Amino acid sequence: MANSTKKRIYYFGRTKAEGTKEMKALLGGKGANLAEMTSIGLPVPPGFTITTETCAEYNEAGGKLPPGLLEDVHENVALLEQETGKQFGSEANPLLLSVRSGAAVSMPGMMDTVLNLGLTDRALQGLAKVSGNRRFAADAYRRLINMFGDVVMGVAHEKFEAEFERIKSKYGVLLDTELGEEGLEELISAYKDVYQKHTGEVFPQDPFLQLEKAIEAVFKSWNIPRAVKYRQIHEITGLLGTAVNVQTMAFGNMGEDSGTGVAFTRNPATGENKFYGEFLVNAQGEDVVAGIRTPQPVEEMQAWRPEIYEQLLKNKDILEHHYQEMEDFEFTIERGTLYMLQTRTGKRTGFAAVKIAVDMVREGLIDKALAVQRVPPNDLNQLLLPTFDPQAQREVLAKGLPASPGAASGKLAFTASEAVQRSENGEKVLLVRKETSPEDVSGMHLAAGILTSTGGMTSHAAVVARGWGKCCVAGAGALRIDESRKTVTVDGRTFTDQDVLSIDGSTGEIMVGDVPRREPELSGDFATLMEWADEFRTLAVRTNADTPEDATRAREFGAQGIGLCRTEHMFFDPERITAMRGMILASEQSARRRALDKLLPYQRKDFEGIFKAMEGLPVTVRLLDPPLHEFLPQEAAAQAELAKALDVSPETVQARVTQLHETNPMLGHRGCRLSITYPEILEMQVTAIAEAAINCRQNNIDARPEIMIPLVGTAKELAILREKVLATMAAVKQAKGYSEALEIPDGTMIEIPRAALTADEVAQYADFFSFGTNDLTQMTYGFSRDDINTFLPDYLEQEVFERDPFQSLDTRGVGQLIEMSAKKGRAVKASLKLGICGEHGGDPASIAFCHRVGLDYVSCSPFRVAVARLAAAQAALG
Repeated sequence: MANSTKKRIYYFGRTKAEGTKEMKALLGGKGANLAEMTSIGLPVPPGFTITTETCAEYNEAGGKLPPGLLEDVHENVALLEQETGKQFGSEANPLLLSVRSGAAVSMPGMMDTVLNLGLTDRALQGLAKVSGNRRFAADAYRRLINMFGDVVMGVAHEKFEAEFERIKSKYGVLLDTELGEEGLEELISAYKDVYQKHTGEVFPQDPFLQLEKAIEAVFKSWNIPRAVKYRQIHEITGLLGTAVNVQTMAFGNMGEDSGTGVAFTRNPATGENKFYGEFLVNAQGEDVVAGIRTPQPVEEMQAWRPEIYEQLLKNKDILEHHYQEMEDFEFTIERGTLYMLQTRTGKRTGFAAVKIAVDMVREGLIDKALAVQRVPPNDLNQLLLPTFDPQAQREVLAKGLPASPGAASGKLAFTASEAVQRSENGEKVLLVRKETSPEDVSGMHLAAGILTSTGGMTSHAAVVARGWGKCCVAGAGALRIDESRKTVTVDGRTFTDQDVLSIDGSTGEIMVGDVPRREPELSGDFATLMEWADEFRTLAVRTNADTPEDATRAREFGAQGIGLCRTEHMFFDPERITAMRGMILASEQSARRRALDKLLPYQRKDFEGIFKAMEGLPVTVRLLDPPLHEFLPQEAAAQAELAKALDVSPETVQARVTQLHETNPMLGHRGCRLSITYPEILEMQVTAIAEAAINCRQNNIDARPEIMIPLVGTAKELAILREKVLATMAAVKQAKGYSEALEIPDGTMIEIPRAALTADEVAQYADFFSFGTNDLTQMTYGFSRDDINTFLPDYLEQEVFERDPFQSLDTRGVGQLIEMSAKKGRAVKASLKLGICGEHGGDPASIAFCHRVGLDYVSCSPFRVAVARLAAAQAALG
């Protein structure tokens, strides 16, 4: 290496392959896999990779290439010239290069690529001579000027496209491929003019200057908005930057004996063990990925070049057995010779991830533990989403390619920005595009589904949608999309941005109107994977549920009890809210008790239903938590109506509303503070719980309630209220003549930092701690989860926070309180049961933390139970 002791470049070729697949952090996924494929004997065009560390150096230096890097680049280009027998920029036999990004985590289409680099006016003559095809050479040159101008110099692609359309029109052709040699020569001249007009420079004729600028462009693309947004959406943090892969070009557009394609070793949408992919004859790779032309299924290659198809099948098997994983690879055929351009772990739907993991165990490729670790827990959400009801009437308008499974309906949005705006305003929209590009990522993420008229199963839209579990139908060629008029026309019928369509990502069908959906059935491979996960996990998984219906659904998903049953939701029923409001308005305890007596039968019935749905499993009931003002109407008309129902004056209602007003109700008269002031509320609720438990047990239903007192800040609060709980349960037993042990544990939520700090004192009066991480997070940070959105986007963009702390637990701050509280509590009471019941209970990263600090269970919403079970197993497996 010249002028440097630090190794910044790793070469791969016949002479040497310096990297391995384990070096993704340094070489990026693409670079590591190119070296690996080379070392196992696959036909990879030679090249070299500039490390991610170099990208970090570039950014730290304020956008300057490190000293000595360009000398190292020259040395490696010389190695390529030796291996290929070609010369960079030569007019005799020119070496042409591709320059591509490649981070440690795959980010398809988010960063920049330049192809055909090294073509100049001189090299164009050499390429035409060597290929014997001047049209091909001219086409390659115009592609470089366009791509280099767009990606490296920031000239809008539309500026070049306008010239292309003008010249095609002049020569009377419709398709790009129909433009002849003379037209392409004219197009090159026009492209050079566009380039010079918008950059103030002539198109560079020094191939090494092209290479230097392209390398810089790839480094810069690490921080372009679409790449930053993609990392935010996927919570990708802690990476150094992108590597740069410089590789000898292989041309798929040299004639009818050439082609290019993308393939998967298995079907990425369904998981079926069947070779899957697409290809285009006489095309470059970007034509497939960008969705500019609709490609052919790879099986059709058997009719075009059967020997190449057999080579691909052999390479597919080599890759899958070597990586023990479903791979996504790109290939090019240049004049009948196959080249493998890259491989990576294939992005797949949740359906496919589960099937592939289970099938690979059955095939003996991997074991159960690896299968459990292979499926990203959040991908299971896709299996829990509804599908279209097969019995529902469908007016099928057209059919495209089933690019990503799911069922989505919505009004039509024609640009990404429109999809973002309308989605944020509460509308369900389908993003409808001719083809998507990486700039559309924000709109794609927020849209209910994605529909394109061109592109295939491996286009940008399809790959990104599958990675998100977003419903997508691609390549619906019958659609005529007019973005400017905001219309879609199909067979003479026109639909506007106010019309609703439905798309089925499993069949490719596009239907008129909002087609009814149905709930999923969880069996087969999903059930198998969940059984394996349960074998490995040590954390129990409960659910947050307030109704028998939610409890039943969660149990179907594998919940092992209820970790949070919120009682306040029960009081908003129309039959109950008036009695609840009467209790709040009462000025004396006797009047409050009369109102509570009306609520008792409702509460008891609620609990009986939930205990029955969760028979044999624990149900943690949280006593009333929110401040009382939340139950009273705030508008004058509603207050007058309540006054009439309770036979009091409107002024009485207004006065009570004013009296209960708090400047900061989240820190006000709520939680256990209500029970200290109004013990009759606690007594009614505990009575309902105890009576419901006794009634269930007398009917041979194994009810296992637990009573949770919220918002405790001091041990004294809990001591007072525990005494009242035990006294109330004793009174119920006596009143009902129940002689058996009732055994209803009682504990508290740890959601105030002081309770965590004094957990050894609090634990003396608790059978369990349940960490209410929503409140604990906001009280630790000192901000409200209801108001954080005013500054959260800035904090995420500037990386003050890596993630929203209400979605993924702050393990360094809030987590420290949890860990300390757990240790202090168990030091006093070794049998103390510990769990969490905030939204974090369904977040895989938070679950890993809960496992690490020795909690007994996590509790989450019913639809997150399966996610939590899998995440808990992965935490146990490390």
